[in-house]
Amino acid sequence: MNNRKISANVKWMVACKIIQSVLQLIVGALCARYLGPHDYGVIGYAASLIAFAVPLVQLGLYATVVKELVDAPEKEGIIMGTSIIMEVLSAIVCIVLVNAFSFSANINEHQTIVVCALSSISLLFKSFELMQRWFQYKLQSKYPSVIAVCVYVIVSAYRIFLLVSEKSIYWFALVNTLEYFLMCAALIFVYYKLGAKRMNFSFSVARQLIHKSKYYILSAVMVNVFQNTDRIMLKMMMGDTENGYYTAAVTASCVAAFLYSAIVDSMRPVIFEYRKKLDERYEKNLSALYCITFYITLAQGIGFTLFANLIIKILYGAEYLSAVPVLRIIVWQISFSYMGTIRNIWILAEGKQRLVWKLNLCGVIVNILINAALIPKFGARGAAFASFATQMFTNFVLGFLLKQLKDNNRLLLAGIHPRTLIGLIGEFFKSRG
Repeated sequence: MNNRKISANVKWMVACKIIQSVLQLIVGALCARYLGPHDYGVIGYAASLIAFAVPLVQLGLYATVVKELVDAPEKEGIIMGTSIIMEVLSAIVCIVLVNAFSFSANINEHQTIVVCALSSISLLFKSFELMQRWFQYKLQSKYPSVIAVCVYVIVSAYRIFLLVSEKSIYWFALVNTLEYFLMCAALIFVYYKLGAKRMNFSFSVARQLIHKSKYYILSAVMVNVFQNTDRIMLKMMMGDTENGYYTAAVTASCVAAFLYSAIVDSMRPVIFEYRKKLDERYEKNLSALYCITFYITLAQGIGFTLFANLIIKILYGAEYLSAVPVLRIIVWQISFSYMGTIRNIWILAEGKQRLVWKLNLCGVIVNILINAALIPKFGARGAAFASFATQMFTNFVLGFLLKQLKDNNRLLLAGIHPRTLIGLIGEFFKSRG
């Protein structure tokens, strides 16, 4: 695997994600304006419940399947087939659980119950999202990237139709289901079109996959708890309108998430390959990954803090101005969030999966305590600070309190040191010259 192939992979992912994100930002903002803070808050609440179920659908496989493919390329058909069937079965169970919780927690709120039920259908098709890992493993992310753009153009047209025809909130609840269904069908078609091995199921492989990914199931559940508990608690304590402001701020802050994800996803299989070969570039690439994501997210944090008022006015209008202070806080959690994402790559490469759930359990406890203390007094601003504090504690501070993470901490500190950034910039211009 060479740097040119990695670079080409990133370029495809970034280019397509830029188009997708621009559409998402514009059409999403129009939908938020149309729905208003209250109904937008209901949509955000339903999205949070679905997010809670996603780790149970993915069964930790989304974190481990690339390494499995790198370690046993001759079994890729069985690994992919077994993984997807496991996720589909889990998705069916999760749909039932989401609706049971929604009905019991919102028994007198018919609108919320129906929106959650319609949104939950997306889990069935989201299970096929795992196929994107195969394309990442092959460093052929241009295919799912192009598919994602085409699908999102169709979905955006659907949303615009809903706006023009003034449809109810229930139609908007089906947006994600439509998106994941189209992605699912297209990914399967291209997967076989490229001559990939036929997918099969194996009980023995299923047991092996669960054994290796079990730590990531609980870990991912915990991550989603401290990423989405704030919205659930906001709705319960402050109502849908405050939740709408918070959802708007979170959505705006994630406008550049595609860039970070593209970089991390392209580097993941390369890092695993270097670790497998005991190549010295393993640590160098991890530090470079920390460096790139940290300084890009830092720049975003500064920009969004300075221009938060303008950003909210342009995207959502004066009705959402209460989201401005929320955005100025929540945008800073992104840097620490991606530190955790990269640290988890290191943990998996080093075979230290047992650490993951412990780290995230600490995050869950901290998040719930801070949310419970701040939401009643500060509302959405309190939830934003809880999210920032949790990410910083779990993905940065906690790492220096545990000896098992000392090697990762060394790579992290080396990555965020200015000399690493200067070195990467120098290498970039040197390669161009």
